[in-house]
Amino acid sequence: MIVLDTHALLWSQFEAQKLGRKTRALIEKHWLRGEVGVPSIAFWEAGMLVERRRIQLQESLREWRARLVDGGAIELPIDSEVAIRATEIVGLHPDPADRLIVAITLAHGGLLVTADEKLLAWRHPLERHDART
Repeated sequence: MIVLDTHALLWSQFEAQKLGRKTRALIEKHWLRGEVGVPSIAFWEAGMLVERRRIQLQESLREWRARLVDGGAIELPIDSEVAIRATEIVGLHPDPADRLIVAITLAHGGLLVTADEKLLAWRHPLERHDART
């Protein structure tokens, strides 16, 4: 399973040109297999971006989420195991959304698709793919 960081999810939906060629192929392959995970916190982050007018959706946030899930995305929730795991992560910056996305990815044994330099540089065996490639 691949897990999309919030910006990778947004790029895949609205700005595919920001994703690298390999990443677009990776997402398409996993989408067809039903193996694309979307952390539930990504919908919160997207909502905050809408509120700050940094992005616009052509539909409500609820409708967009439903369309993604109905279309095959697997929503990965924050449960108590993920929340606790996020507090136990060592050496990662303190951004709570990033920590939760990492904890979700670890909990599901996924490959994190991100362009976040801090996440890509973090020294940890978490499997990552640079979304720009």
